[in-house]
Amino acid sequence: MTPPTEKLAPVRQDGKARPAPDDNAFGFARGSATPMEHELIVRDRRFDRQHKSPRWWHSNDPVATAWYNSVSASLPRGEAFFIDTLKPFRDDLPPGLRAEVRAFSKQEVNHTREHVAFNRLVADHGYNVESISEGIQAMLDLTEGRPKEFNLAITIALEHFAAIISRHLLADPRYLEGADPEAAEIWRWHAMEEIEHKGLVFDVWLHATKDWSAWKRYKTRSLIALLITKKYFGNRVRDAIGLLEQDGFDRRTARRRLRAFLWWKPGMMRRMFFEWAAILMPGFHPWKHDDRALLGKTQSDYAAAVMPAE
Repeated sequence: MTPPTEKLAPVRQDGKARPAPDDNAFGFARGSATPMEHELIVRDRRFDRQHKSPRWWHSNDPVATAWYNSVSASLPRGEAFFIDTLKPFRDDLPPGLRAEVRAFSKQEVNHTREHVAFNRLVADHGYNVESISEGIQAMLDLTEGRPKEFNLAITIALEHFAAIISRHLLADPRYLEGADPEAAEIWRWHAMEEIEHKGLVFDVWLHATKDWSAWKRYKTRSLIALLITKKYFGNRVRDAIGLLEQDGFDRRTARRRLRAFLWWKPGMMRRMFFEWAAILMPGFHPWKHDDRALLGKTQSDYAAAVMPAE
């Protein structure tokens, strides 16, 4: 049976970027580069719960497996944070943007559900991944009491990091080559939707901070992007090393092997660094890099059973 999807009706069909005036008829504030005809599709994928991926599911490589397991273990609590971060802004958004927030939240709920199941398989192989989840929660607890716009900027930074990784996963088949097919499909599905909604939180930010000066906007989002991405990436490295230690590696060897995997071969972090750094530039918007062509290559598997928008 084809998995159900829910498709938000596009606002325009002429291929142009969203218009510049603040609070225009479509409700998107000045500075948005999201294509007007772009749409979010909720693909309610449920992967095979009976499938048992091997312990080293990525190419029988403990290092690659540890890296992706570290990322996956961080996702459920992180994506719940993203949804909660948008809630205080939802009622004040114009209808078009509010509808996109609903679709974004449904996508993230589905991602959380599938990664919880994936993480359970990882735990079944004897890995302690709960400590990774608890570490994410401890990091997110530091946001308690902060201004709601601060948490929105954190979400922008993490969504940008996710979108860049997703772009590489879909653009270069080497990154998932040799991986267990079911596990690889989970990552491709997730990557597709991360690219698809990569500009949503930024558009909410533009609306929420429309009365801020350009300098305040830039200073806040760029500083938070630098700090939170460094901390998140550092924690993923730390936790991947911890998983490798559970496989019997000593810390020094685990660190060396992981560094080679991330920065040399296949070297995703080296290849994506300057794309990530775009967030530190004035005038940044995620959709200034239009990679919708990657969605067209991937989404044919999910094109049927489109449900009308609410």
